[in-house]
Amino acid sequence: MDEATAKTVPETAGPPSPPGRAHPTLGEALRVWSRVAALSFGGPAGQIAVMHRIVVEEKRWVSESRFLHALNYCMLLPGPEAQQLATYLGWLTHRTLGGAMAGLLFVLPGAVSIMALSIVYALYGNVGFVAALFFGLKAAVLAIVLQALVRLSGRALRNGAMLALAGAAFVGIFLFGVPFPIIVVGAGVIGFLGARAGLPAFLPPDRRPEGADGGTGDWLVGDDLPPHARPSRAATLRTAGVCLALWLVPVAALLLVLGPADTFTQIALFFSQMAMVTFGGAYAVLAYVAQQAVETYGWLAPGEMLDGLGMAETTPGPLIMVLQFVGFLAAFRDPGALDPVLAGVLGGLLATWVTFAPCFLWIFLGAPFIERLRENRPLAGALSAITAAVVGVILNLALWFSIHVLFRVTVPVEAYGLDVDAPVLASLDPWAALLSAAALVAVFALKAGMLTVLAGAAAAGVGLHLAGLVG
Repeated sequence: MDEATAKTVPETAGPPSPPGRAHPTLGEALRVWSRVAALSFGGPAGQIAVMHRIVVEEKRWVSESRFLHALNYCMLLPGPEAQQLATYLGWLTHRTLGGAMAGLLFVLPGAVSIMALSIVYALYGNVGFVAALFFGLKAAVLAIVLQALVRLSGRALRNGAMLALAGAAFVGIFLFGVPFPIIVVGAGVIGFLGARAGLPAFLPPDRRPEGADGGTGDWLVGDDLPPHARPSRAATLRTAGVCLALWLVPVAALLLVLGPADTFTQIALFFSQMAMVTFGGAYAVLAYVAQQAVETYGWLAPGEMLDGLGMAETTPGPLIMVLQFVGFLAAFRDPGALDPVLAGVLGGLLATWVTFAPCFLWIFLGAPFIERLRENRPLAGALSAITAAVVGVILNLALWFSIHVLFRVTVPVEAYGLDVDAPVLASLDPWAALLSAAALVAVFALKAGMLTVLAGAAAAGVGLHLAGLVG
């Protein structure tokens, strides 16, 4: 379809509907995506499962093969894949307006919840009851991070080369403080060159033929893409300009008006950088965010990152919403002339904006070109290598959190190139160790659900406080 023809199709219209079936209105789409957002607990796996059940099985808006096609593309991107998948599916069925609506609604419940909890935490976090609740949550979060590590490693470390990449990434970031972006780029280059050279370890597994898993039927979008999914040069440039402006103009304005040393500018720049390199999901980037927020910027104490992660685990929406908590505390503790709570709210919203604005750019700009990306073997090799390296980064996250939860005192070790926090063994917290062990048993042996483990650990923390065993 040429550009002139594309302009005759209303922007809010969706793809042509199958014979005898009316195209769902934007009002119906609003109700469906609100429902998806309200049910988006359980991390990316649970959120993707909810979308599949509602959008594919119940509403039959998108075929099975098209859903998997979209999911594969979103897995290639930096950022939260579930939120990007919602944006992509909304775009497929109701164009740009539908994609924006689906993506924003997916974030909204978590943003509101995390903001409310951040305010409570900042004002009352030192109260014994609240502190005890988060004491319990930290133990559960450790178990959940380890569960994510086991699941990802089973998929990503399919041969010795991938295992070596994971090991090198862990050693680099945990022992020597190599920045996360360097690890991502380095692994990507190795995978790209390995696949281009035809090395079997870096080549992706064979795919099933497109359409073999349900591409026909009364779907709104099946194997045949709707007309608006075929890009034109003008539409591509327009999309890039609008999305880049929405993302970068506020960042540039803060830099020019407040200067690079201001907390709000640092939040905008730091989380914009994170939006570019968050391959592998939230767990992969949280270690780097936690270390930078604690050690470089001084925004948080080590255990507070786990508190924020516990909030994100227990609220709907992407796990990466924990970055709003980081932005809130950063501005709350350095408010300048503003009221601390107001500054915290603005800092949290700023962190959220620069984290999620690029996600719409990746979808609206890149989705029309997805077919070219899927068949690019060197690119697939690069992404496989990045995923393997992410396993090592998540292992670093688990150990870093474990050290700061289980031990009350750590000492920095900086010698012979090493840059690591070592625990003082005598400072082991026995109650934290007991709760962590119980959470591990619940997750791995009893196969308890995430919310069950979080609720049980939080209740145990409060119980220990009421018994006078923890502060």
